[in-house]
Amino acid sequence: MADQNHELRKAGLKVTLPRVKILQILENASEQHHLSAEDVYKTLLDAGEDVGLATVYRVLTQFESAGLVIRHNFDGGHAVFELSQEEHHDHMVCLESGEIIEFFDETIERRQQEIAEEHGFELVDHALVLYVRPLGSRATRQEGIQKK
Repeated sequence: MADQNHELRKAGLKVTLPRVKILQILENASEQHHLSAEDVYKTLLDAGEDVGLATVYRVLTQFESAGLVIRHNFDGGHAVFELSQEEHHDHMVCLESGEIIEFFDETIERRQQEIAEEHGFELVDHALVLYVRPLGSRATRQEGIQKK
């Protein structure tokens, strides 16, 4: 809990029990790095914590403003949150399962830099999201038939 208190203070936020609990949930989300406000709320309920959904939304927005989390709107405006990380990564979103896969590819990173420079710009930041389906999935096979 001391680590969470330090992180909150460092971000300029007052240490409150809901903030500490929500930060713990985000830090412990090892299998699923990207959580919605509803996911966080359900985890709090399962742990017997008395924190309302409105509080969860408010705290996540405060965390985003403080730079502790990043908000992504991958799937039709459905927001998910992940802890800010020092290492850059991009995302793939499976259209069938909703799974979010993080990846880093040096060639893609270098090429984006080159494209910006070719157009007379300096690349400051970017977000790359690839929407994917499993190879051989039914939808992929049907699209292949329609293209012929």
